[in-house]
Formats: sequence, C-alpha cells, structure tokens
Amino acid sequence: MKLLDRIENHLKEARISATRFGRRAVGDPRFVLDLRMGRRPRRRTLERVEKYLSRSPAMAPARGVLRQD
Repeated sequence: MKLLDRIENHLKEARISATRFGRRAVGDPRFVLDLRMGRRPRRRTLERVEKYLSRSPAMAPARGVLRQD
C-alpha cells in the first residue's frame, strides 16, 4: 500500500485532520497536503510516519512496509 493511501485510511479511521496528522507524525502541518501535491519524503520522514502509524490503534490491521511509489 502506498504511503499516501495509508495516511488517508488513517485519517478516516482516526477521524483526524490532515493538518493534525502531519503535526503529530512529523511536526509539519502541511505534510499531507504536500504529499497530495506530489511531495516525495525522505527516508527519515518515512520512518517517522511508520513509527507514528505503528503506534496508532486505528491502523493496527493495515501495518506493513511503506512504499512511496
């Protein structure tokens, strides 16, 4: 599953805004908007997002390796 798809699923499941997710996961309130517009995050950022999602009960069934493609 693509990174953005996982994040979008998380937003729905956790019922949080994209801004809140970005702020909590990577300290960047524009993170999700930028991804939607084509931003390609660095490996360290992907690791931070993975760590955030892995701690989230809302994403427990969808855990796995992130792909950026």
